[in-house]
Amino acid sequence: MKVRTRSTAIIGTICLVASLALTTASADESSAPRQETKVALTKVTTAKNPSAGTAGPRGTVWIAERAGTVRVLDKGKLSEPVLDISAETTTDGERGLLGIAFDNKLAHFYISYTNLEGTSTVDEFAVRQGKLRPETRRTVITQTQPYSNHNGGDIKFGPDGYLYIALGDGGSGGDPHGNGQNLDTLLGKMLRIDPHGGKPYAIPKDNPFVNDPKAKDEIWAYGLRNPWRFSFDAGTGDMLIGDVGQSAWEEIDWAPAKSKGGENYGWSQMEGNHPFREGTEPANHVPPVHEYDRTGLGCSVTGGFVYRGKAIPALRGQYVYSDYCDGTIRSLSMANGKVTGTHDLGASGGEVVSFVQGGNRELYALDIGGSVYRIDRA
Repeated sequence: MKVRTRSTAIIGTICLVASLALTTASADESSAPRQETKVALTKVTTAKNPSAGTAGPRGTVWIAERAGTVRVLDKGKLSEPVLDISAETTTDGERGLLGIAFDNKLAHFYISYTNLEGTSTVDEFAVRQGKLRPETRRTVITQTQPYSNHNGGDIKFGPDGYLYIALGDGGSGGDPHGNGQNLDTLLGKMLRIDPHGGKPYAIPKDNPFVNDPKAKDEIWAYGLRNPWRFSFDAGTGDMLIGDVGQSAWEEIDWAPAKSKGGENYGWSQMEGNHPFREGTEPANHVPPVHEYDRTGLGCSVTGGFVYRGKAIPALRGQYVYSDYCDGTIRSLSMANGKVTGTHDLGASGGEVVSFVQGGNRELYALDIGGSVYRIDRA
């Protein structure tokens, strides 16, 4: 799960850490009165080590529990498990059930987990009338992990209908194998595949490295350390990535919806805007849109979503995120890919490991200790 190298201390608690996201504000939002927005966290249910979530059929929210179960939150009640792979995964290090997603038609459900050998695995299930069809399960993609940390594991479908998969650099500390800048491995990358276009999947023809014999065709972006959580802005289609830092800087990366991919976010030559261990900044380095240091309580960024709901009008268009160690719910105002304001939203979610965007675009925060909060107007 998400955790920086020095967060091995956190691993003892639950070894999940984060990855984050950001986005642009629309023109009508930029003209809104400037005022500090505050939110309230409403506890809607308790799960067992909730690690990820996604909007499901008929207004439901599906919650992944780290040990390998998936439950459905419907009208404030959490179901019995609709899926249980706990015999197929392990929770040592930062492993477990790390991500879940539906495709854009809610016709297929995907799980991202580390198997008993620690291999990152994405499986697919067909969905009929809002229910999983276990007999249709198939493995889409796997990636061997050399260590038990920095596995990444978040998955999302983009506005283009393709599946994006975030993988960390493989673990240990300081990227000892140089995976972040190596285009001949899937580690330390954002992947983009078409799970419906082939068996087990197809490569989109416009992926940035399909004509490069020295690069993996699945790669969309690279130079990532542990992109624990990422998202797409439901209003603009922009991508925001919360990339967990090594020892000094947490960062949020941004790419516009019109991006053709191929961004190099710099790791392990760079940590945020700063050379890492005498590293040299790559000529094509795409710096983060936001970074923060570890001088405060923060230690591991948990990426969230650009708020596009209706319950908190003053928050609309801001990127909501947190930190696993600090737990404060924060947001960024953005315009044209630049941060124009940083905000403390006045609430703490504990050990926040993930955010969930419901079908109505309202947001939930997951505390690895068990609490599932809805983010409401204060």
